[in-house]
Amino acid sequence: MKVVAIKGSPRKNGNTAFALNITGNILQEEGIEFEIIDVGGKYIRGCLACNKCAENRDSKCSITTDMLNDSLVKMKDADGIILSSPVYYSGIAGTMKCFLDRAFYVANVNGSWFRHKAGASIVAVRRTGGSMTFNALNHYLSIAEMIIPSSSYWNVIHGLAPGDAANDQEGIQIMEMLGRNMAWILKMREHSKDAEPEQEKKVFTNFIR
Repeated sequence: MKVVAIKGSPRKNGNTAFALNITGNILQEEGIEFEIIDVGGKYIRGCLACNKCAENRDSKCSITTDMLNDSLVKMKDADGIILSSPVYYSGIAGTMKCFLDRAFYVANVNGSWFRHKAGASIVAVRRTGGSMTFNALNHYLSIAEMIIPSSSYWNVIHGLAPGDAANDQEGIQIMEMLGRNMAWILKMREHSKDAEPEQEKKVFTNFIR
């Protein structure tokens, strides 16, 4: 089994990476492969709303000038996905938001790739906005019908300068517990695949008559 983590911070070794590595180390101790995909320091184009991914059904975004399509392959093949971001103005970092908008739309219209994978969110914040960013990340997981492991508190760790989060003892425990709970869910999922409910055709409506 494998978990892929999407890191939305431009800092290579900042507090977002610190929190991810705590959870990742627990997963590896449980025998689960772990890989971080760094998107925060990259140039990621926002969605063009061209809908070509839905029209072509070729498992690709029409934008081919960045790393998204290569990352999608790893996300599709993974058993679990972790989304992680620092807090920018009480929300998801911009580059990360661009990545997630495109990745989850391509995955959805090409066969709901992430359905019933384990999915978790991790947030690093200086002071406030952590829960709002955490909720925003979870919106992607829940609409994709992912199985969301929890911890003893919301998955938020605190710090400003790189290394500050090492002083957040509660935050560290939260990330460790998240890793253990995610490993448990992944193992349960592996043993219950034969009982997985069939996917229903989505009813799609709007509010204009």
